[in-house]
Amino acid sequence: MDKLRDAVSGLINRNLYRIIISKPLQKEELTKVVIRPVKIKEKVRYQESRYVGTKVLHENYDAHEMTEGIISYMDGAFGQLEAECANQRITILCNKKGTVTIKKKNTKENAVASQNLNHDRTKKYLLEDGVPVDFLVALGVQMPDGKVAKARYDKFKQINRYLEFIEDILPTLSEEDTIRIIDFGCGKSYLTFALYYYLHLKKKWNVEIVGLDLKQDVIDTCNRLKDRLGYEGLRFLQGDIRDYENTDQVDMVVSLHACDTATDYAIAKAVSWDAKVIMAVPCCQHEMNRQIHCQELQPVLKYGIIKERMSALLTDAYRADCLELLGYDTQILEFIDMEHTPKNILIRAVRKNQKAMSANAGKEQALFQMKELLNVDPLLGHLIEEMKEQ
Repeated sequence: MDKLRDAVSGLINRNLYRIIISKPLQKEELTKVVIRPVKIKEKVRYQESRYVGTKVLHENYDAHEMTEGIISYMDGAFGQLEAECANQRITILCNKKGTVTIKKKNTKENAVASQNLNHDRTKKYLLEDGVPVDFLVALGVQMPDGKVAKARYDKFKQINRYLEFIEDILPTLSEEDTIRIIDFGCGKSYLTFALYYYLHLKKKWNVEIVGLDLKQDVIDTCNRLKDRLGYEGLRFLQGDIRDYENTDQVDMVVSLHACDTATDYAIAKAVSWDAKVIMAVPCCQHEMNRQIHCQELQPVLKYGIIKERMSALLTDAYRADCLELLGYDTQILEFIDMEHTPKNILIRAVRKNQKAMSANAGKEQALFQMKELLNVDPLLGHLIEEMKEQ
């Protein structure tokens, strides 16, 4: 163990480029660990990337924490460590008996090793790490001094990513008027609070935001928090998306991770209100998965996981095309990295100045043919027809 500790301790320095820990000695989901130095706020930290199944999980540590972590990996869990330094490659081999073998090879100066350590950690977020924001502190994402809690960094990035999408569509809205927004299926409302904070407290826009969710206890918790923060233009109500009738004018409708056809009801409601912006991150697209049947695709659809993923993608593409038919410029975007969640598709639709329904006859026919081919009849199509009849 002393030999291993001495070898690892010498690796953690500014000349290190990368460490790759591999060849697990036991059957575990964790198959590989990659470590590299990064600079965060002028301090050198060590970013650990753990490969767990199909996911890659990231954490940052100081030199001491990283040294202890590497030792724990090499003490019975992994058999090989390869370290690339500025002018040396070091290999550490460990077997199940605890025998440690160290090999060193001098190399030419590694130009990559002297790379800028700032990497993407210096990304300028709309809400900054180290600058306290009241709702982030209240929700445990930040510490009172503004430092993001290590375990909540993914949530911090998700919130900032969301606000970047909001920033893009601001020219569609008028800062002269009160912006009315409804968030269907708001849940714990991290992003609802973020939306209010960013638009009202940071951008100084007048906004009225309603968060709607089925769970009364969640609504009660959110209302207590918004009262404590003094967010007067924000309120939370218990209710179902399909039954909500408390308004006839909405500028933006948000639906994040609404399950299955709840997204369709949210889209239909938004269109009926002639909302300027619709943002939806769908979840659990079961409807088409239950319906889809296509003899030509049977060699692919016979695999359950493939059928599930194809159905989800086809569902969201159908929703986006329906919105195009209804006069919206629509994009399908990656909400957050796949390493955090597979439910990462954002449908963002912005209403055009003039609707062009007649110009979309060809697209409408193409959608009809697609439904015929796959033997599917999505709910959203029926909801749109009902709106036309009203």
